[in-house]
Amino acid sequence: MGKLKLESKSVLITGADSGIGKAVALLFAEEGADVAIIYHSDRERAEEAKTQIENLGKRSAIFQGDVGDAAFCEETVKKIQSEFGGIDILVNNAGTQFPSESIEDLEEENIRTTFNSNIIGMILLTKAVYPLLKQGSVIINTTSATAYQGHAELLDYSATKGAIVSFTRSLALQSKPKGIRVNAVAPGPVATPLTKETFGDEEDDPDKPPFERKATPEEVAASFLFLASDDSVQITGQVLHPNGGLVVNG
Repeated sequence: MGKLKLESKSVLITGADSGIGKAVALLFAEEGADVAIIYHSDRERAEEAKTQIENLGKRSAIFQGDVGDAAFCEETVKKIQSEFGGIDILVNNAGTQFPSESIEDLEEENIRTTFNSNIIGMILLTKAVYPLLKQGSVIINTTSATAYQGHAELLDYSATKGAIVSFTRSLALQSKPKGIRVNAVAPGPVATPLTKETFGDEEDDPDKPPFERKATPEEVAASFLFLASDDSVQITGQVLHPNGGLVVNG
């Protein structure tokens, strides 16, 4: 058996109770990492993810809260440091979306919730984790193909995803002297509980060729593993595009 890519690493992943985040959490655990999860509301799903990680022989801890709350971020990071001894890899994956066919119908509360969840919370949590990171540590942010292509029904969501790209590139520049790598993953259409709840999408036929259907969370998770591991030691400030062939020029 070859060496595990994330042996003895401690990882914090947001939004890992389902979808892409959960797929990343399980893949990282398979590769030797202990995984802490921040989730917003679905405790049953989070408990299930925790159990699955522990069944892989790795430690796991789950924390419920809002990453848009700076105090929650700071308190949770302290708890993870106490339990795991530190954090080597941060995956900022939490996000939400509220489709609207017209800008005139956008609700202020939903706009603010989207920005708090998708980008403000990302910055606040990264700020809290950053003092624990050291040379060789990694930050991976989940953006989206919508950052490059736009989306007619997701104006505010697309705007936050564009902000994530700029945040990733800027933090990568700031972090280079510290030896900390900062990258992002920009999936195209993915079959997740969020997209099903938002748009009523049903899962595609898994027998279709990869480029003719939505990606599975597991297919996207491999990009996160690449960026988290030493395989990508020369990569920082970049965005991977597991999007089924969309040309986004980004």
